[in-house]
Amino acid sequence: MAGETNRARTGRQTRKNVAAPLSEDGRLQPQALELEEAVIGACMIERDAFGLVSDYLKPESFYDTKHQRIFAAIRDLAAENSPVDILTVTEQLRKVGDLEFVGGPVAITELSRKVLSSAHIEYHARIIAQKALARELITYTSNIQRQAFDESQDVAELMQQAEGQLFELSKTNMKKDFTQIDPVINEAYELLRKAAARTDGLSGLSSGFKDVDRVTSGWQNSDLIIIAARPAMGKTAFVLSMARNMAVDKKIPVAMFSLEMSNVQLVNRLIVNVCEITGDKIKSGQLAPYEWEQLDTKITELQHAPLYIDDTPSLSVFELRTKARRLVREYGVQIIIIDYLQLMNASGMSYNSRQEEVSTISRSLKGLAKELNIPIIALSQLNRSVENRVGNDENKADSKRPQLSDLRESGAIEQDADLVAFIHRPEYYKIYKDSYGNDLKGIAEFIIAKHRNGSVEDVRMRFVGQYARFLDLHSNDLNGNFDDGLITSSKINSASDPQPAFDNGAFESLTAADLTPQSDVPF
Repeated sequence: MAGETNRARTGRQTRKNVAAPLSEDGRLQPQALELEEAVIGACMIERDAFGLVSDYLKPESFYDTKHQRIFAAIRDLAAENSPVDILTVTEQLRKVGDLEFVGGPVAITELSRKVLSSAHIEYHARIIAQKALARELITYTSNIQRQAFDESQDVAELMQQAEGQLFELSKTNMKKDFTQIDPVINEAYELLRKAAARTDGLSGLSSGFKDVDRVTSGWQNSDLIIIAARPAMGKTAFVLSMARNMAVDKKIPVAMFSLEMSNVQLVNRLIVNVCEITGDKIKSGQLAPYEWEQLDTKITELQHAPLYIDDTPSLSVFELRTKARRLVREYGVQIIIIDYLQLMNASGMSYNSRQEEVSTISRSLKGLAKELNIPIIALSQLNRSVENRVGNDENKADSKRPQLSDLRESGAIEQDADLVAFIHRPEYYKIYKDSYGNDLKGIAEFIIAKHRNGSVEDVRMRFVGQYARFLDLHSNDLNGNFDDGLITSSKINSASDPQPAFDNGAFESLTAADLTPQSDVPF
């Protein structure tokens, strides 16, 4: 009885010493001190107890600062594969200078006596984690409220900061349990049966380009696909051609986030692509009578197409996540395209460098692809090292080919992506013949440089500059004469560098001014 009285007194003294800050409305912060004692005690008497709670708890999850120090000691011992018991925990606390702070060896012993086994420890740990999350939310909302009352605070900046902090908080506390292999095998087998039943042999979404689909087997769910190139190579033209193939021809719901161009500019490029009328005429409205008929006939292909465009500038990962969930839930979107990754931001979070921010963005995109179980295609810029490489006459063509190390601002893009592809048009660099003497005018290369679930390969395609359109190499899907001499490269950002000319006005006149990079935009 005396022992129980002493333990009760010790418990009261422990709680008396706990810092108990109140919320702004005078209420005590969420806490579960008895469960904290039970979890720590169980970790010291059961060998496997820490492993059951380590996914849920970290030292900061505990409300009592003494419990934080003790759990940190338990974590450090477990990390070193050392036994965890009363003696080892006491010694670890002594080593780091926290033993007296937590109440000495007596307090450690008292904690271990308060629990008989580790039964229900996982349930207890989840409650402690929920209390910790509730405290974080209180702190988060209190800070936002305090800053909102500050009239000198810019509201738009505050919203950016708030969404970034909330995104980081949700990401940190998002847990997913393991899955036994049986249901996963059943799902994989069912996908295999569906793929076998398809005449095209694809297991994912068709891009509409036969040779690309042959290598990729279609864009796979939960994959992050990076399509990168230097400016003027045709990144946007490629994804617009692909979006047209998917949304117009195959009725696959597609969402496109355009951070670079307005939705009107983007739709104008689609009209050029679909209606096969040059961009300067679409911009000026000076169409011949037969072109008006062609426009009226073909523009109906775009109407009612399941293509959703968002032109929010400087889109944050938090905004993208919110909008993407809604697009998938309400409109059944099966693929998301982002043009382009370096124009996104991870607002509300502080970074030491732009590389760290881009790394966060790429990880977030991969996480979103897994969460929504759809492919996400993000366009990316390449750094200038491509331009600086100079080869001799024998390897000049190869010297300008992009490679993984050219990805701009972060190697994390390469690591996070399931597939990395480059768009390369040799004629842009005045390379008109390959090493075998083949004509490269109007030829684009879709270079698959990383493919986590398949082979890497180079796919040659046609690029029709006047319509900003990519086609399969041997496609005849174009009105009029398909003459190699009339299929030319883009002139975007290269007005001073004449290319093999198509004199009737290239598509680039539509948006050349709009695409001129500003000093504060990475291009």
